[in-house]
Amino acid sequence: MTSTTNTGGANSSESFTIHYFAAASQYTAKNTERLPAPTTFSHLFPLLEERYPGIKNAILRSSGISVDGEYVDLDDEPTRLIQSGAEVAIIPPVSSG
Repeated sequence: MTSTTNTGGANSSESFTIHYFAAASQYTAKNTERLPAPTTFSHLFPLLEERYPGIKNAILRSSGISVDGEYVDLDDEPTRLIQSGAEVAIIPPVSSG
């Protein structure tokens, strides 16, 4: 079962929404989650690893990441600021056949 979680009492004025798709949703058992903002990807990924041990290697390293509908190149933008109200998506690779 997937769910939406508001973590740490964060509200929309001090948080952002993270959307988990496909394998990321299965791994976290959530579709969305609210996390405190502002933050950076260099802080977000260790937080996710702490909450969901193994997610970095299993999901994050091969996933596309977007902020407000625009893909982010994490090699070039690890310190990009995620602002309050932002929507972050973790999009694992999809195969078809």
